[in-house]
Amino acid sequence: MDIRKVFAANVRRYREAAGLSQAALAVRIGVDRAHVSTMERAQQNVTIVTLWHVSEALGVRAAALLDETNVSEEAGDNERG
Repeated sequence: MDIRKVFAANVRRYREAAGLSQAALAVRIGVDRAHVSTMERAQQNVTIVTLWHVSEALGVRAAALLDETNVSEEAGDNERG
């Protein structure tokens, strides 16, 4: 599976579980909301630093954002933002 889709699905899942909007997460990591949207649609190749910032903002280990365990094959195909 494309690692961007895994990351996208996990970011969305953890963000929603934390009760955060894309805008709120964007503020926490110091980026624009549109950047969060492109990450969640698997259209962004994030840096390791961005991975770390997102994990810190969501209160999860960075490895959790790359874990394929709970990600379906369709993850990341949803084009909502």
